[in-house]
Amino acid sequence: MTSTAIRLGEVVERFGGQLLGDSNVEVIGIAPLSDASENHITFLSNPKFRSQATASKAVALILSEADHQAIGETYAGVRIISANPYVYFAKLAQYFYALNADRDLPGIHPSAWVSPDASVAATAVIGAQASIEAGAIIGEHVVIGAGVSVGKRVTIGDQTRIHANVSIYHDCVIGDRCVIHAGAVIGADGFGFANEKGKWLKIPQTGRVVIGNDVEIGANTTIDRGALADTIIENGVILDNQIQIGHNCHIGENTAMAGCVGVAGSAKIGKNCTFGGAAMVLGHLTIADNVHISSGSMVSRSILEPGQYTGFYPLAKNADWEKTAVIVRNLGSMRDKLKQLEKLVKEQGGTELPSIE
Repeated sequence: MTSTAIRLGEVVERFGGQLLGDSNVEVIGIAPLSDASENHITFLSNPKFRSQATASKAVALILSEADHQAIGETYAGVRIISANPYVYFAKLAQYFYALNADRDLPGIHPSAWVSPDASVAATAVIGAQASIEAGAIIGEHVVIGAGVSVGKRVTIGDQTRIHANVSIYHDCVIGDRCVIHAGAVIGADGFGFANEKGKWLKIPQTGRVVIGNDVEIGANTTIDRGALADTIIENGVILDNQIQIGHNCHIGENTAMAGCVGVAGSAKIGKNCTFGGAAMVLGHLTIADNVHISSGSMVSRSILEPGQYTGFYPLAKNADWEKTAVIVRNLGSMRDKLKQLEKLVKEQGGTELPSIE
């Protein structure tokens, strides 16, 4: 990948901010505070790293007004003051990446197979050993990586990139500007079985997976198709690697999930939620907008109010666990009763109880 130099004046013209220093200084990329050279711009988004910023060799620094005031003259380079340096960094990083990325040439690799009944835009890229089945629609500037399998009647929106060895089952819909990383599986059957006298009877999974615009799906993540209705992933959702989304789930706009999250079937998750790594959500639950689940937590009931939620319980026999859960849930009222008892003992001149504060 080659490097293209950009003037700091052009950076500020594109992304805003207040430039303090020479606008003609050029940078070839962004680097961390500790690794940046005199050809790089870097950023400071956490006050804990102010000392690294002052010692950085970077020719330019993106920072907040507060950090600008705090470090004073100890950093000699050019500064760009921004209300949100981390977001500024993200936008600038995208710009550098787009400038320097390898260009994909439109066309279909000779080893790929495309059904004559599929529709592939002339600007699309179809990689080696990819397979596009009948009725599929591939939009403008889509990139289909090596070994990707696109099933019958799949629709892939404009400017979406599908990395190597992704499998997209029949009838699924993927929006514009999405990114799906290697090994992901979209639209496999949901885990639907009925038990008859100890034997499992498979329930056909006839719904789809419908993915909105600007969604990113990590490597080896799986999203199951609906049993009857569709599994829905709304616009702007970001899913990390190795996540499992069960059949008929509905995930609201701009929700983000870290690696190894598991969501059981028919869960409905609101907008702007976050889930830490390895969090689990049981099936048929509803989670409101703006709910934040800590890593490793088990969501075993619906959450109807926004906020941060955490739940860790040690493994135990289920009956013991349920008894413990009831006790923990009632600790607040038990504490109030003990405080009342303590007050009553004091009023009657009895021996003072140990404090429970």
